[in-house]
This record gives sequence, structure tokens and C-alpha cells, in this order.
Amino acid sequence: MIKGKVFILGFVYLYALSFAPKTLGQTPYHKPDKFQDSTLVFAEISSQISSSSRTPFWFQANQFGIISSSAPAANLHGMIEHYRPLKSNQNRNWRIGATIELAANVSHHPNLLIPQANITLRFKHWELFAGRKKQWVGLADSTIGSGSYSWSTNAMPIPKIQIGTRNFVSVPFTGGWLSFHGFYSEGLFENSRSVTSQLKLHQKMIYFRIGRAASRLRFYGGFNHQVQWGGKSPYQTLNGEMPNGIKNYFHIITGKPGDASKVVNEFDNGNRVGNHLGTIDLGMEIDTYEYTYFLYRQNIYEDGSLYALSNIKDGLNGIRIRHKNSYAPLFEVTEAVFEFLFTKNQGGPDFSLENYVARRGNFGRDNYFNNAQIRDGWSYFNRTIGTPFITPTSDTDFRWPRYADSFTSNNRVSVCHIGLKGLFLRQFIWTSKLSYSTNIGTYDMPFSSTVKQFSGLLSVQRKSDILGGVMITGAFAADIGQLYRPAFGVSMGIRKDFAANQLFRNLR
Repeated sequence: MIKGKVFILGFVYLYALSFAPKTLGQTPYHKPDKFQDSTLVFAEISSQISSSSRTPFWFQANQFGIISSSAPAANLHGMIEHYRPLKSNQNRNWRIGATIELAANVSHHPNLLIPQANITLRFKHWELFAGRKKQWVGLADSTIGSGSYSWSTNAMPIPKIQIGTRNFVSVPFTGGWLSFHGFYSEGLFENSRSVTSQLKLHQKMIYFRIGRAASRLRFYGGFNHQVQWGGKSPYQTLNGEMPNGIKNYFHIITGKPGDASKVVNEFDNGNRVGNHLGTIDLGMEIDTYEYTYFLYRQNIYEDGSLYALSNIKDGLNGIRIRHKNSYAPLFEVTEAVFEFLFTKNQGGPDFSLENYVARRGNFGRDNYFNNAQIRDGWSYFNRTIGTPFITPTSDTDFRWPRYADSFTSNNRVSVCHIGLKGLFLRQFIWTSKLSYSTNIGTYDMPFSSTVKQFSGLLSVQRKSDILGGVMITGAFAADIGQLYRPAFGVSMGIRKDFAANQLFRNLR
């Protein structure tokens, strides 16, 4: 029986900025920037009720950690972002901005979150920022897809300093036929982790596009690289300290094995320093008069198996189809995404340290998102940073055993995902996410049998003239299977966007 107890809060939102960057999974940037003042201000309130004490999967997954995992719950959410030219003259290429975004949850575990808080300096299509900023990394759909493998939108943004491009930038002397998109950043993980502390993040990416932004056919390729390093851990360390310092930083950014410190421990000397992971991606986009087709593949690497092609079966495969011309029928599908995620191979069941050091043969047992030194794994505030289908053990330990004290006890999964979006009666925007997975645990601790799980979502949005214009959302979600507690839930929300540019002009 669905619980009817729903809480409602009052909310204060602050001054700031942010930029939700043009993601690699979206249609590449076609229009030039208008380098002028820009402001976004919104406030919204939503509530979720469920037949279980757990919020259904698709209510909370890929929401930047904003929505509570326990139900019933209410969420108040607001943001202000503002950009302006650095100087009041004709040269508006330089812009500065700031953001703050707040989210308050009232549930069995109430909290106040700051999903975004940053200061950003932009020059044309480049930017330097410090703080928390929402991002998506990888070639994949970023709206109705299942989530990019290594860096999705499932956890709160990690605070960092980053320099890079905002979108694809043409390589000089190529006439726009070759473009690149990349960044380089350093960040810090939370100190309230269950095992490690003072953990640092190194992250970079580079992607290339062959074909102009308006070309009918465009090819994409590149990689992203993430490293957890330099913190404290009671496991596989000397005196609880992980390798740190400038010399080890060279090992971090290059992936070179070995500990550069004077005193080495066996774990770091035989492995790469830190926990490395990422994907090597390929994509192709086709434009026709009626549709845009985007095909993509993310190949997983974590400890060298991809180098030997022993885990080439693992990865995220997808196709997105967008209808470019709407004829406003009574019912229309404007966008569809079909994806298949597979992580069950992991280079096979056998691991050879000798092969790993020599970079030959099978490495095996990649144990995605787990690490023998960083036992709290590839997570931020106990949410998976990458694909939400590799779940924290705390989400499943009501039925399935813990894998020692590692982050996840289920990283061998296969997922079939369908995302759909469209119009209904010319005024309702509807979205659907349907995901079916099979889960078999880990190599070290496999489940006793294959665990099957279905998670689905159907949401509807409609604009209303009340309060001067708002967006009203209603949604239904369900979890059916053996991985999570069965749950059926309903969510309601209302969002108000404010005419902020006029407001800021009036204040000057």
C-alpha cells in the first residue's frame, strides 16, 4: 500500500552561476555563442511516495544525487546562474559567472545539498572553473539514456578546478572539418568516506570530431581518464598512506606502473599508482531531412584488460534517433534511445600479476568500480559516479551478501535500456525509461543464481499559466525483480522559471 505521508518545505535559493555544458552525447554545437549577459533562475518542489521505504530506481538514478533514496520524501530545489562580460566594452569574448544551486530533502534521512557552487571564467569556447559543476563525460545520450559508463549524472558533482573547452572547437587550418573537445582537472573527494580519506581526483578527456557541425555525416572518437589517488587507506599501504607527491603525480597522469616514492610497498609497485578507470569511445552521427541518428560505443578500461583486448566484450552500445520535424499530431515520438550495457566479462575469471606487469596475456578479474586499496570504490557520497546499474552494496544487502567491505557486490551486469520522449495532445511532453538487467555479482563472490530486475519510468510534463507560468510534472515508476526491494512510486513536481535577465537589469 502506497504511503500517503508527504512532506513539503519552504526554500531559499541564492545568487550564482553554473553551466550545464554541451554534452558529448548531445547534438554537437551548431550556433555561435552570443557573448552577452545571461541569467537562469528557477525554483521547484517535488515529492515522491512509494510502496516501499526505498525510492524507485528511476526516480533517483542520474539526478546528480539530489533525490533521496528513501521514501516518502519531498525535495525543494533552486538555482541562480549569471554570466556577464568581464569588461563593459565591445570585446565580450571574456565572460565571468558564478552559480549556486541548493536542494533540500525531507525524508527518513533529511539533508541539505549543494549540487553546484562554482566560479567560472570563459573566453570564447574555453573556460576555467573552480567548484562543483554538473557534467557528463563520454559519447552517449545524456537525456533519456542509461548513463555514461565512467562518469554519468548519478552522483553529486565533485569539487575541482578544470580548464578546457565548452564544446567542439575547430582545429586551426582545417576549415572546421576537424574539431576537438577536452579538459584537464584536479579535484577532491569527501572526507566522510567509509574507508579512505584525503582522496584526490585526477581527470581528463579529449574527443575529436571529423566533419563540420552542419555535415550530414560526422565521426567521433576519444577517451576519458579518471584516477583516485593520494589519500589514506588502512589497506595495502605503508602506515596508511597512499603514494603522493609530484613524482607520483607523473605516474598518475601517464598511467605508468610503480610507486615513485623512496620506500615502495608491494601493491603500488606492482600496480599503477591509484585507481584508474575510463572509456575509449567511438561514435557516428548521421543527419537526414527527417531524423538525426547517433551511434556510439564506450569501451571499458580499468586495469589493462582492454590493452590486451581480453575485455572487449564489455562496454556500452547505443543508438539515438531524433525526429527533427514535428507535425504536432495527437501522439508523437520525438526521440528514442536504445542501449545495451555489458560488464560481465572483465577480462575473464583469472588474474595473473606476472601478465599484468609484463602487459601480456590475460589480466582478468577487473572488478569494475572496486579497488583493493580504495575499498569504498568509485563513488561519491555512496553513489556510483559512473553507470547507476553498478550499484552500491547498501542498495542490495537486504537480500544479497556483502562482498567484504568493497563498494559494490554487483559489477557483472547486462542491461537492455529503452528511452523514449515525445508529445501527447500537442501540449504534454512525455518521457519513458525502461530497463531490464541480469546481475550475477562479482567474480570473487558471485550470486547464487542470475538475478533479474526491471525498472521503469513514465513521466508527463505540461506548461500551465498559473503563478505567471510554471511547468507541472507527474511521474510513475516501478522496480520489479529480485535485485531491489519491489517498489511502485508516484512523483509530483512544479517548477517556476523567472525572467531573471530583466530582474538583474533593473537592479543595476
